Parts: sequence; structure tokens; C-alpha cells
Amino acid sequence: MPVPVPRQRAIPAVECGQAPAASPDSGPSKEQAPPGTHPAENPTTRRENPTEKREKPTDTSPDTSTGTDSRTGTGTDGRTGTDAGTGRTHADRTQSAAPTNLTVLLIEDDPAGSPIVPDLLDQAGKPIRVRTARNLTEAGRLLTDDVHCILLDLALSTPAHGTGDAEDHDELAVLRHVLELAPRHAVLALTSSSDAERGAEAVAVGAQDYLFRDELDGRLLSRAIRYAVERKRSDSAERRLAEGRLRAQENRRLERGLLPTPLLAGSPLRFAARYRPGRSRALLGGDFYDVVRTPDGTVHAMIGDVCGHGPDEAALGVELRIAWRALTLAGLCGDELLGTLQQVLEHERSDDEIFATLCAVDISPDGRRAGLCLAGHPSPLLSRPGEPARLLPYDNNGPALGLLPGARWPRMQVELGAEWSLMLYTDGLIEGHVGEGRERLGQDGMVEMVRRQLAEGLAGEELLRATVNEVRELNGGELADDVAVVLLDRTA
Repeated sequence: MPVPVPRQRAIPAVECGQAPAASPDSGPSKEQAPPGTHPAENPTTRRENPTEKREKPTDTSPDTSTGTDSRTGTGTDGRTGTDAGTGRTHADRTQSAAPTNLTVLLIEDDPAGSPIVPDLLDQAGKPIRVRTARNLTEAGRLLTDDVHCILLDLALSTPAHGTGDAEDHDELAVLRHVLELAPRHAVLALTSSSDAERGAEAVAVGAQDYLFRDELDGRLLSRAIRYAVERKRSDSAERRLAEGRLRAQENRRLERGLLPTPLLAGSPLRFAARYRPGRSRALLGGDFYDVVRTPDGTVHAMIGDVCGHGPDEAALGVELRIAWRALTLAGLCGDELLGTLQQVLEHERSDDEIFATLCAVDISPDGRRAGLCLAGHPSPLLSRPGEPARLLPYDNNGPALGLLPGARWPRMQVELGAEWSLMLYTDGLIEGHVGEGRERLGQDGMVEMVRRQLAEGLAGEELLRATVNEVRELNGGELADDVAVVLLDRTA
């Protein structure tokens, strides 16, 4: 998505104690002439041309998201807005593409405006532009996007708060204010050579480095500025990488709640599942499923979808799945179970507009019959040897959970036979587009696809993988919605 170009603010000379601007060709942006220029050749200092247009590069890197193997519960590291393997974000790429010459904001309160920094050159030999602010208010005005580093004189007067608290006596209060004002900028602290301890404390608080004010020279300061800028970029990238890893760990913990290990001990049924988040999420969505076998030998399976996407919806999906498992093991099924789940959703959702669709089946101990309850959810797909795959009846489909108080969900009896495969899925599998037009795959298209894949001999995990991959290919890339698919097989 293109990055909006910020409106450049004209900086009045009166704000920074400088003379009115000269012509646009009059040299570097402050105050300081290039080295080797005689003062007579540059008698009028100027500020940076306020009308100069600066554009940020646009970020054209594609969104990426990787599916999760539901059998193992392993997730992949989500990198929201970062380059894989580097932790570099759009802000880093923007700064990397910036012009070579650097811009420095000097914050010092010398009322006479005498410069405390010498002439500065960058690596290419170009003058480093220096802006001067006499207080934090001016610094806030001058801190535009093109500033790369802040030089802060630690002798700057502490802002008056009048609170009488410890901050009024904090020698580094000004530095703390600057770090709060510019969290993404490199900061160099300037102190006297007799106060090295204070400089070290400034680094501990958050400055990239400190220098002695009375020992500055152009070469040392230029090198320190470049080092501080690169160190800030590196520290920021490292922090974002650590945050990304932490988010991925949290997502994996939440994901284990969405994609559980089925409880099928003692059942002859085979189980397979696949889950893939939509392109706008790193790992998680609102899709969830579960399969358990109760002591009487009945196998209960469920798949559901909370409207919306993100951690809140995923957390609600986890709650519904756990509630379903607990209620199922307690002996509830059909309309009674779904009614209780609706109560859970109504109490746990953050907004009255949130609802969830759900498909629940209970397969008899002999595996030949099943009860089916649908709450606004697509009907499962049944396939048997020698017969074309077909959708189970959905005429008595009840409303989604959370839509109608006191709703009912009829339980339909379905004959499965001796050998069969039953596929439960969320609507992400059927809502993808076919080609570049607006046509969607739909249930009919999905049925034809699965029939063809079954005729090719695909089954189990291989069938689910091929189905999800083909749906993505037809869509021309990642699907907009999450996809969860569960497959139960019974062989004679």
C-alpha cells in the first residue's frame, strides 16, 4: 500500500532563532557553511527550504502467511510488516532509501546561538545538515521525518513541572522527555569531560552514545552520528524481531486451543485435519474444530467459525471449542448442546454483533449412522465407494449461534453406510474466487473438485492438502478467509 506523503511544515525562522531563509541554492540547511567556505562567502545563514518536497518510497512487498499443520499443532513465525529473516520493517526500508546526507537536530539552550558542533561531513563528503532547537517545544516543531539523529546537550534546563516529585530533581529528565518525544530516532548525549558518569547513565537510560562537549571535532562527531543512527536501526530491528517471536509463541499457545489433539482412542475411524489462515492474518483466525469419543463409543465431531478475524475472535473460538468438548463429555448433544453454547457465546463475546456458525455430528458406535446439527454452517460432504460425493441434507439448518435468542437446532439422522468419508469445512474453502472475475467456487464447485480428486485416488491428509492447494490456485493466491477442514474416514 502506498505510504501517504506527509505535508511539509514550513519552519518559521523565529522558532529556531535563525535569520530568514536565503535562496534555495545557498548551501547546507543551518546555520553551518560547508568546510572550507569563507564566512564572507556565506554571510546569511538559512533554514532548510520548507517547501522542498520529500517523498517516501512505497512498500511493495507482498503479504505472506503460512498455514499450520493441524496434526502437529505447530505454527509458523508471523512477521507482520517485516522482511523475512531480517526483522526489517517498512520504516527501516524507508530510512535505508533516504538520501545519503544526514540531518541532525541539536537541542541546546545557548541564548546567543553559538554553535557547539563543528562542521560535519557524511561518508560521501556531503555536509550534514544541522538544525538547532533551544528547548523541547522547539525540538518538537523541528523533529520532522527527515531527521536522523538528535544531539542533546545534557546541560539543557529541565522542564518545569511544579509537581515537587522526583522527576523535578532527575538530572536526566530532559533526556527522558526527548526519548519519549522521539522513540524511533537515534540520540547522542553531549556532556562535559568532567561528567563521564552522567554520560554513561544517559546511555543506560536509552541514548545510543555520549560525547564530551569540550572535545568535539568534525570527524569524531560525524562518525558518532553515523554509528548512532545504525545502532538505533539495529536495536529497533532486534526489538521487533523479539516481539515477533513472542507474538508467534503466544499465537501458537492460542492455536493449540483452536486446533486440538482429537480424543479418538479405541475408535476405528481415521482422522485428518488442515487449517490455513487467510492472507490478512499471521497465524490465527476464528475457525475452530474438535473430535472426541465418549465412553459409549459415539464419536462426536464439530467445526465452527466465529465472525471476524484476530486474537479476540480466536480466543472466543477457543472458549467455544473447550465448552463444546466439556458439554459433549458430560453427555449433551444436539439442540441442548447448541443452546448451551449460545449462552456461552452471549456471555463471552465483546460485541452483540458477534456470532458463530457451527456444524456438529455424532457418529454411532457402529459407524453406520450419524446425527447432524447445523447452526448457519455449510453442510458436510459425504463420499462412499461407487457413489459420487454429495452434500448432506441442510433443509433444517438452524440460525448461527448468537443471532436469535431461544433458537432451536433440529438434529437430523443420516445413514452413512459401511465405508465412507465425511468432510467438515468452514466457508473459507468455498468463498474463494475462480479466476480473476467475481465468480466464487461455491459448494457445487467444491463438490466437483473433491469428486475428481477422489477419482484420482486421493484420501486422508493428501486429499485435504490437494483440496486446499487447488482452492488457493483457483483464487490466484492466498484466500481472504481462514480455512479449516476435518476429514473422518471409516473403512469396511
